[in-house]
Amino acid sequence: MTETAAPSPRITRRTLLKAGVAGGLTLLAAQWLYTRNSAPTVPDARFVTLDPRARAVVAAIVPVLLEGALPAGDAAAAAGDDVVIGVDKAIAGLPAAARKEVGQLFSLLALAPSRCLVAGVWSPWQEASPAAIAAFLARWRDSRFTLLRSAYAALHQLVMAAWYGNARAWPAIGYPGPPSLTSG
Repeated sequence: MTETAAPSPRITRRTLLKAGVAGGLTLLAAQWLYTRNSAPTVPDARFVTLDPRARAVVAAIVPVLLEGALPAGDAAAAAGDDVVIGVDKAIAGLPAAARKEVGQLFSLLALAPSRCLVAGVWSPWQEASPAAIAAFLARWRDSRFTLLRSAYAALHQLVMAAWYGNARAWPAIGYPGPPSLTSG
């Protein structure tokens, strides 16, 4: 009897390069389709970087990432809106290369085919259940792929910075706010 060697679990350099090229092409295609299918909208002066579809992605993940931190009732919607605005401001302050990467991430998440395949969220973001969004975030957070873990980290950090940089969050964490400088 001849024994066949089990395939090596290691990824070859060729496989890694192919995966990188395929991922890059997917991002480019998503960006192209995203911009091509964008309907003209009335500009919202509150936003510098996020278009309506990217804002929908952020608005959907905010309550999941900030579960338990947002105020209850009607104040939650206003606080969520503040976080989306804060994420936009945070992205606007990033270097151009980082803004481009974040834009590609939102293009990927906003486009229905890539949202389904890469994020596993089958409903439009406005209709997606918190459980589906939480599962998507957990998959990316715990992924064996560095790119997905990095994308999760970016989303997480942007949302957390926008929330905890907002005065609405401070009373719950006992932060009195920044010191005031008074001239004496």
